[in-house]
Amino acid sequence: MKRSPEELRRIMERFGAVIKGARVKMTPQRLEIYRQTAGSGDHPSIETIYRNVRRKMPNVSLDTVYRTLDLFRGLGLVASMRPFPDRVRFDANTSPHHHFVCTRCGLTRDFTDPALDNLKAPGAARALGRVESTHIEVRGLCPACASGRKMERTIGTRSHRLKNKSTRRD
Repeated sequence: MKRSPEELRRIMERFGAVIKGARVKMTPQRLEIYRQTAGSGDHPSIETIYRNVRRKMPNVSLDTVYRTLDLFRGLGLVASMRPFPDRVRFDANTSPHHHFVCTRCGLTRDFTDPALDNLKAPGAARALGRVESTHIEVRGLCPACASGRKMERTIGTRSHRLKNKSTRRD
């Protein structure tokens, strides 16, 4: 699921402003890594980002992608999430939103809901410290898994993408 041109333009403008404000050098590698992360609404894995960046920049290393995403996370440009313990996904959408995660295949989609956005953190959470933000993660089965079209958890594999073109990740 690709972002709309308008949404991508807005995200890339923010990226440029944050990089400039942090006085971080804008390199072609950083720009392409962020473009690949921001261009997808599918919360790509580091492997997917690396594979897509290498299509345009064959000499970029996996280490560069890891270090760059870590820098972006520190600057608040991306958030990381773990739909499963063995899989980290990245999200360039830093505006308030929530996630639906398929518990079988790992498909992750953003959604907004004013009622959830205005949800007050419970007292037990506030007692632990100052709550700065809240995020709701709803878990369940995506339409393809619920209908039985997906039978196994094969996140990011070629067979998953070929079998499930409607939920393609890259």
